Amino acid sequence: MYAPQEDTELLTDALADEPVPAGAEVLDVGTGSGALALAAARRGLRVTAVDVSRRAVWATRLNSRRARVPVRVCRGNLFTPVADRTFDLILANPPYVPAPADGELPRGPARAWDAGGDGRLILDRLCVQAPERLRPGGVLLLVQSALSGPEVTVGLLRTAGLKAAVTRRRRIAFGPVLRSRADWLRERGLLPASENTEELLVIRAELPV
Repeated sequence: MYAPQEDTELLTDALADEPVPAGAEVLDVGTGSGALALAAARRGLRVTAVDVSRRAVWATRLNSRRARVPVRVCRGNLFTPVADRTFDLILANPPYVPAPADGELPRGPARAWDAGGDGRLILDRLCVQAPERLRPGGVLLLVQSALSGPEVTVGLLRTAGLKAAVTRRRRIAFGPVLRSRADWLRERGLLPASENTEELLVIRAELPV
């Protein structure tokens, strides 16, 4: 289960600035501990949270009860539990950290951050599937690392018919995961030799009315 960190904070800030009317329907896909779902619910939005992890589902339910805000929580892979629904706003903080490819999918806690050799194991699926779950005028807010091809994300979303752009950026010091694989990232050409910070970005994509 993914504990809230700088990327969660950056996306929460973007959510706070998004002019979503009270009562709008929101999906937090890959909710982790439910931090984004709770932030949306506190605004009077109708929130559904989805995560593939049983632990994340139970944590979000517990945190929702403690915060006394209603959140519908479902277990499943990305949009599978809500395949028959559309939303006014979709929030996504997916795994996006490039990881040495060994032919196996991430397991255990690493599922919350490892995303294949290019960091796009989940991002590409989100870009393809999210537009189908948006209502006209609906918005996707997604956070990712500059190491995992934000220009690819923007391009895929535009190809799907959305108006997409990077709207927020923040540089942070490497955490334990990136510190442990910095040499590998440099060997892959994903990280300059002198760089020891990571740039996080929020991408906003809107489905035209």
